[in-house]
Amino acid sequence: MSAIKRIGVLTSGGDSPGMNAAIRAIVRTAIYNKIETFGIRRGYQGMIDGDIFQMQTTDVSNIIQRGGTILKTARSEEFQKKEGRKKAYEQLLKHNIDALALIGGDGTFRGAAAFFKEYKIPAIGLPGTIDKDLAGSDFTIGFDTAVNTAVDAIDKIRDTAEAHDRLFLVEVMGRDAGYIALNSGIACGAEDILIPETVTHVQEVLNRIADDENRKKTVHIIVIAEGDDFGGADEMMKIIKEKFPLLDARATILGHIQRGGSPTYADRVLASRLGHAAVNALMEGTSMAMVGIINDRIAFTPFEKVVKQHTKISNDMLEMIRVLSV
Repeated sequence: MSAIKRIGVLTSGGDSPGMNAAIRAIVRTAIYNKIETFGIRRGYQGMIDGDIFQMQTTDVSNIIQRGGTILKTARSEEFQKKEGRKKAYEQLLKHNIDALALIGGDGTFRGAAAFFKEYKIPAIGLPGTIDKDLAGSDFTIGFDTAVNTAVDAIDKIRDTAEAHDRLFLVEVMGRDAGYIALNSGIACGAEDILIPETVTHVQEVLNRIADDENRKKTVHIIVIAEGDDFGGADEMMKIIKEKFPLLDARATILGHIQRGGSPTYADRVLASRLGHAAVNALMEGTSMAMVGIINDRIAFTPFEKVVKQHTKISNDMLEMIRVLSV
């Protein structure tokens, strides 16, 4: 029999499509195993404020297809201080919560690690971020949906680019990682993809634009991550306009559209698997780890090893982008 009697669940940091599917899986797996579940609104700040309520299976009906998070999310500066964590612990005691399921990113897990050192509340994390930049899981909740959203938008932009013979710079999310830009750019046949993992050589970009102009290739799509070292779409557009004043060029920043929308089937299945595994792990005594999927198998990574990973993009991948954009 599990020693866990009451689990608190929260979402923290940036929202990502599929968080609701994860909440649903956690609540229903817990209830199936005779464990009471409590929703904590607005992440750690809601824990401090006591914004906590008991959840029933009906509370998570008809949410698997919804974007965002029914528990809302927030970042809490107060939780970063010992006084804030003490208030949070007192609220958990008040509700007799003896374990936590946390859906978020590396900041969420760092907070949990600090909390555990002080109060020994068991916790399992679920990787909820569109950036796919956490060590410990091949995919994160929301990444697939965000990429598909970007692909859909870029496809539409290419239609208008074709109609007007225009160059378009499309900025996607990715402050520290370029996975959304890389994957959406490849999927949409972008002529250039600029990401934080590689150094942007502006002259090479300008040379490729000039080459397309000389070859009468009238459409040029550049996908750029917001965290690219050159500064994003607006900064790159200034250079392009200066070099090619007669070129019809536009910049489009997709922004938070990538966070919203109904999650894809992949994100719904991933979130469901991780939510189910998180509860089982807590019942079995696992704690202070993020549950992920590596090579299609459930895996657990200690919080202290769950850091934002900056994977070097292979030269083969970069070469493929150049070849396919000819």
